[in-house]
Amino acid sequence: MAESKGCLQLKYDSTNDMMKYGQRCIATKKESDWRIKEQGSYLFNGSSIQVTERASWIEVEELLKEKFPRRVSQRKMGTKGKVIKCKAAIAWEANKPLCIEEVEVAPPKAHEVRIQMIATALCHTDAHVLHPEFTEAFFPVILGHEGAGIVESVGPGVTNCKPGDKVIPLYMPQCKKCKFCLSPLTNFCAKLSQSKSPVVQQELMEDKTSRFTCKGKPIYHFMGTSTFSQYTVVSDTNLAKIDDDANLERVCLLGCGFSTGYGAAINTAKVTPGSTCAIFGLGGVGLSALMCCKVAGAARIIAVDINSEKFAKAKALGATDCLNPRELQKPVQEVIIEMTGGGVDFALDCAGGSEAMKAALDCTTVGWGSCTLIGVAVGDKGLTITPIELIMGRTINGTSFGGYKGIDSIPKLVTDYKNKKFNLDALVTHTLPLDKINEAFDLMHQGKSIRTVLTF
Repeated sequence: MAESKGCLQLKYDSTNDMMKYGQRCIATKKESDWRIKEQGSYLFNGSSIQVTERASWIEVEELLKEKFPRRVSQRKMGTKGKVIKCKAAIAWEANKPLCIEEVEVAPPKAHEVRIQMIATALCHTDAHVLHPEFTEAFFPVILGHEGAGIVESVGPGVTNCKPGDKVIPLYMPQCKKCKFCLSPLTNFCAKLSQSKSPVVQQELMEDKTSRFTCKGKPIYHFMGTSTFSQYTVVSDTNLAKIDDDANLERVCLLGCGFSTGYGAAINTAKVTPGSTCAIFGLGGVGLSALMCCKVAGAARIIAVDINSEKFAKAKALGATDCLNPRELQKPVQEVIIEMTGGGVDFALDCAGGSEAMKAALDCTTVGWGSCTLIGVAVGDKGLTITPIELIMGRTINGTSFGGYKGIDSIPKLVTDYKNKKFNLDALVTHTLPLDKINEAFDLMHQGKSIRTVLTF
């Protein structure tokens, strides 16, 4: 077979699930893992692929789905109705590293979907559950809520997706029937309790059982998603079908972090052209909010964080000023008021914690200043506000998942990303295999990562 630009032309043997160069087997697939036989540089379907580690075969999977969608779908259907054994990262208890275990994932029941996860990102909410002061946590549990994958099989009654579809699991359901889903004023859904955080709900499927088992024990779901598993089961109200050509290692961020920050600015705060904004906290959520302020036409964007190493990224994404409260001689809100001649029009707290929330509110202008709360801290004692702060015209509000109704909005965000209306790539600082999930947590706690994407 002829070589092209130094690369060897690969062929996919769909019958035997092999990648071949001539008659030589380059890689075989067993369950969900590729076993590499020969490393090297290859061409497949017009794209160059460096076969050096298992993670690189995600590219092959994506290309296979484009070239052989029907065959791949039929191959996946071989597991329909059967229990699947796969790897997952399990949190057995608080304040301990996650363990990579073999789990059994039961088939989906009525109005449920089983998904093969391709990529998932790490979010601070996952870490909150492991914090010893988070008293509402439940164990053992498979965490993860910011992922993307491919439908493996569906249960009876599912009409919004089919095997082979690319999807993003959603922790905020959209039943499209309740008074909240029918209202344009909120993205809340009556499937969630109004008195509890989404973080401590949807720990079981609607029949109050789990689809995960490990070592003979049932394992809790997390936020209705549990994306730290090679396969997961979600309700058909908890996933959005997306374009077949979407890059799952990037659009997985739409499952939480990006949508939460971007939506907070555009849907909840409704940032206006020419306005002044302050963003507290420059993690994935804060930088996403910052990007939206830039797109909305804000004239001045002040980025606030206690880690000055994040300022270069913030400025690259549109921040006009950066402040580290630990390096100032007076409270950051006083500095912002002086900088802006009275306070900002919009403040968004993406850091969590009462101190940051209060600073965000205090730095807004009287008359019309708006403060939007997004971040949540573990073990925080609450927020104290005096009536005069609001009587003087300020408003304070909160948002979850950026106000987006997921099933309706996420496909549009995927299209916007493909059309380069915003930059998800800038948020991904690390890509690691699932086996290194504890390393990803370390990077997050050390402030060395914005978003780490885990691949399967």
